Amino acid sequence: MALRNVLTTEVDDASLRQKSREITVIDDKILTLAEDMKETLYAQNGVGLAAPQVGVLKRLILVDIGEGLITLANPVIVYQKGSQKEMEGCLSVPGVWGIVERPEHVIVRGMTLEGKMTEIDAKGLLAIAFCHEIDHLNGTLYTDKVIEYVNPEHVSRGGK
Repeated sequence: MALRNVLTTEVDDASLRQKSREITVIDDKILTLAEDMKETLYAQNGVGLAAPQVGVLKRLILVDIGEGLITLANPVIVYQKGSQKEMEGCLSVPGVWGIVERPEHVIVRGMTLEGKMTEIDAKGLLAIAFCHEIDHLNGTLYTDKVIEYVNPEHVSRGGK
């Protein structure tokens, strides 16, 4: 497998603003993309990564908040409740941190790499990560939702 370049708003803002296409079949190309994204995510010490961030306009996300990797094709939020305001960062917006309001609880439906539909009940940081990555699939960046920017010197936890 291979590390992929992560697109950044400094150079690739227009590419990051495009809407991704649905994945119709889990084939070798998608499996290779998922493996490359996994390697890239961990090499960058991220919490999540969406295919558009590596230049592929497909609806594929990876999330790992320290509890194991979750990979979903065509993820959608089918339920959301509550509200939380937390600091976010992004591999595609290096060095920028901001407070974003997201749902406290979401249920995400998507397809596994084995082609099976699944639903994941997510709260707290996992809910934030899913919302953030699904936004990428729709061409939305967390900076579009920032309530307040934070000085990066005051950041105590790892980046997304």
